[in-house]
Amino acid sequence: MLAARISAPSRALRARGRPLLRPQLLARPNSIPACGVAAHARTLLTLSKDAGPLEPPLLEDTCHGYLRKIADKFGDRTAVVSSHQNIRLTYDALDAQSTQLAHGLARLGVTKGARVTACLGNTAEFALLHYAVFKLGAILVPLNPAFTAQQVTAALRHLTSEWLVISAETNLPFKKPRSNVGLLDALVPGFEERGKGEGVQSHAVPTLKNVIMIDNSAGRIPQSTFETFTTYEDVFADGASACGKALGADVDPHDICNIQFTSGTTAMPKAASLTHVNILNNGRFIGDRMRLTENDVLVCPPPLFHCFGCVLGYQACMTHGSTLVFPSEAFDPMKAMRAVQDERATGLHGVPTMFIACLELLKRGKIQREGFERLRTGVAAGTTVPIELMRKLHKELNLTDLTICYGMTETSPVSIMTFPDDPIDKRTSSVGRLLPHTRAKIVDVNDRTRILPIGEKGELATSGYCLQKYYWGDPDRTAEVMIHDEEGTRWMFTGDEAEMDAEGFVKITGRIKDLIIRGGENIHPLEIENALFANSKVAEVSVAGLPDERYGECVAAFVQVTEGMAISKQEVREWVAQKLPRHMIPKYVFWIKELEGGALPKTASGKIQKFKLQEEGRKLLREGRELN
Repeated sequence: MLAARISAPSRALRARGRPLLRPQLLARPNSIPACGVAAHARTLLTLSKDAGPLEPPLLEDTCHGYLRKIADKFGDRTAVVSSHQNIRLTYDALDAQSTQLAHGLARLGVTKGARVTACLGNTAEFALLHYAVFKLGAILVPLNPAFTAQQVTAALRHLTSEWLVISAETNLPFKKPRSNVGLLDALVPGFEERGKGEGVQSHAVPTLKNVIMIDNSAGRIPQSTFETFTTYEDVFADGASACGKALGADVDPHDICNIQFTSGTTAMPKAASLTHVNILNNGRFIGDRMRLTENDVLVCPPPLFHCFGCVLGYQACMTHGSTLVFPSEAFDPMKAMRAVQDERATGLHGVPTMFIACLELLKRGKIQREGFERLRTGVAAGTTVPIELMRKLHKELNLTDLTICYGMTETSPVSIMTFPDDPIDKRTSSVGRLLPHTRAKIVDVNDRTRILPIGEKGELATSGYCLQKYYWGDPDRTAEVMIHDEEGTRWMFTGDEAEMDAEGFVKITGRIKDLIIRGGENIHPLEIENALFANSKVAEVSVAGLPDERYGECVAAFVQVTEGMAISKQEVREWVAQKLPRHMIPKYVFWIKELEGGALPKTASGKIQKFKLQEEGRKLLREGRELN
């Protein structure tokens, strides 16, 4: 439900569905009546405040309720493909098997409102678990499988979670499988010596009642190791006897169904509490703007434990009867590209670092340039997408309808998105315009009550149905960023710097905390990153600010050189000097291979953690590594 109150003039404007201008856009699901085009062409924004269309109306349904409707319509079509497990589920099977799993969980004691925490990769079991938990009115809490024992313990304690679903091993990008025996021993000390069915006793997490194990170790860990815990297979089998019976859970569309821990690029993670209405409608609007149909096949490397995988991937496909493909448990560029070829995919999702890795395979001849001809759509999100990368994806992978999404976990997550046929300059320089039933404004960073004129940079705030209910168990941090204005509208202040043009296109210019202030000059890292990414010798780059005695801060560029090529630090500086003002030339250039682990510090969803990058930069300076 749209919480914001819209003034009478604005309501009239929204009825015309602005800001769509070109006749060829009128066939869109979110398009405006033809009678409104001319009127809008004379009505351009003067202040940086806008609202998305009011059509189509919001779905007042639960995620699993809508799944049933899709299964009734497209039951024999493939819903989920887990390539690495060789598992395929139709929509009928997804609905039926998730119901069976829900009965099994109910027999185990899972009830409405219970927090079911999952530490899993992209698998068929995780796909089923989503809807099983939803059908019980319980709350799914997906955790990053890369979390340490300390992080998992902190999350379980914060949520007073009673149930943990975890795999025997964790698969991480570009790494060997990691055993979870040590993590489980930290939670339940001595569990290996306990007998079968003795239950779970955890001093670290007193609320924990049961651990449900999925054995994905391919025999590397003896199955007897986890005897004291319940197996996923047993829970699923236990549900068979109750199939056909009603689950009995009274689930409201506005109930919390998913708690997502924020990625933590700049601070400690927070637990964003999302409802059925939040993620169901967000997935639907994303799919609408991608123009997904029941004939589309979308390969989804981003993780299901993150909003990218579960909403932009899973919910977007489910609401349109499309097929979602998991090429691997964790991101593997070769498996992602092969899944596109094998499944004759029409779409591919990814964050910039994922797309860069896929393009590198083509560039190095590691994969044949065949089987990509059906690709047309997908989403590039997670962080700002460099213009040069967009151009390469259009050219190399045929992703000519690739869309850009902007949002945050707290907004379910997408609030702004491009259309496939927006002008190319808008698709490469902005993140698009507002999704339906969503509002946005750009405000003065020093006075959040002042809305800025068009074209001025400030903090982006959003409102509408997509806003989280709150941060679970954290009213203080909720109050810091979710603020009501004088009209009673609740806004989420994003911490992102942005600007809006007269047609409502929004450009993200960086994180406010990431701005480099050099001698009073505000420098946006993205501008320098875009300039360097245009150099064919640069495979990957990130820019951050480091301390400087004279200017307070200075520019530092962290560069990965394209394989088989060479570039000096001075060449990096000269390249920037040719394209940007003098004060934006990097004082320091570091090679990414010099960093810990030989890679940029990233979240599991692929976002670069600038605060960690700055820590590493300061360390390299102390070691005298700034020299050429």
